Amino acid sequence: MSDRKETVSYIVFEGEMTRMERTNHRLWIFCILLLLTLIGTNAGWLYYESQFQYFEVTQEADGIEGSNIRMIGGDYYGEGEADN
Repeated sequence: MSDRKETVSYIVFEGEMTRMERTNHRLWIFCILLLLTLIGTNAGWLYYESQFQYFEVTQEADGIEGSNIRMIGGDYYGEGEADN
């Protein structure tokens, strides 16, 4: 291996620096665009979710001759008060 140092002309160096400045400028614009897109999508789904109203319904039912209360679909919720 040789320890000879290579030199780069000033014109080549300035050309590369100009190219990197343009690349960095484009990357900053891209980062700002990504940030604005992230804020926009979050605002969009918050607006979408705020259009709905969520509420909870509780219902009491008396069973006839049974120990369980049966709802539509065959699911059992709670226990009845009848004797087995």
